[in-house]
Amino acid sequence: MKKMIAIFCALTMILALAACGSSAPAATQAPAENLAPAFNVGICQLVQHPALDAATQGFMDALVQELGEGAVSFNSQNASGDSATCSTICNQFVSDEVDLIMANATPALLAAQAATNSIPILGTSVTDYASALGIDNWNGATGTNISGTSDGVPATELAAVLNELFPDAKTVGLLYCSGEPNSKFQADEMRPVLEGMGYSVSEFTFADSNDVAAVTNNACDDCEVLYIPTDNTAASNTELINSVALEKKVPIVTGEEGLCSGCGVATLSISYYDLGTVTGKMAAQILRDGEDVSAMEIEYAPFAKKYNATNCELLGVQVPEGYVAIEG
Repeated sequence: MKKMIAIFCALTMILALAACGSSAPAATQAPAENLAPAFNVGICQLVQHPALDAATQGFMDALVQELGEGAVSFNSQNASGDSATCSTICNQFVSDEVDLIMANATPALLAAQAATNSIPILGTSVTDYASALGIDNWNGATGTNISGTSDGVPATELAAVLNELFPDAKTVGLLYCSGEPNSKFQADEMRPVLEGMGYSVSEFTFADSNDVAAVTNNACDDCEVLYIPTDNTAASNTELINSVALEKKVPIVTGEEGLCSGCGVATLSISYYDLGTVTGKMAAQILRDGEDVSAMEIEYAPFAKKYNATNCELLGVQVPEGYVAIEG
């Protein structure tokens, strides 16, 4: 009997030791898929349209590629064109203590600026940071917790496109949303350049989507050619603008490819996906490498001459060599 008890005790001790030995790895090794992301990034996009959508996608793709799958978590929010909603979104990001905010378009950037002066902010699809943020003596970097990428194209280059296509026109209308600071900035830059070329220039502004049709109609009645800068309200209403302009037989030169695809004849285009990609790489430098956002200069995307083949044919616009047809 004593021998059996001894054997039983020995077996019990062996099993207990085996159990202890097998439990150690389980306690120290967690499945990779259960690891929490190293970084949390909030994305505030002003409105849904192809250019801004492409910038957001490029940003996310580049950051994942730089940091690795599962290393970053995105909270992407769309403000549906409302600046107040941008503020609500950015304030929530601050409450959530995200590691970085990506602000897509100027109103989103301004909302992020108002929400925090400590969390790094990267803007994209912003034309001019100095005017948007009220910075004097601009040197390429903001000196604050903000940096990013610009979709700006030189007014002289865009005016040259308009002049190349419509050298005999006398009147040009600048069509844009009065509530978008970047649009006004671009119009103010374009006007003296066009006037220096001999054009008579008039401005036509709409307050929101409700008066786009009426204002576009007035612009087409008064002008031979229209110019629309990188304007988010216009980009959300290209079908409406196009229907008015085509009926009036008035061509439109635009500040970006998405607008041109919807209602224009020609543009100097950047790839908004590529612009977002540059922004994503900047985010990786901040999050992974500890780069100081305040010292990071605003970066730009290269541009190319492009044209809308359908609208050019409908309006009889002859496109010279050097232009690339917009796909789709």
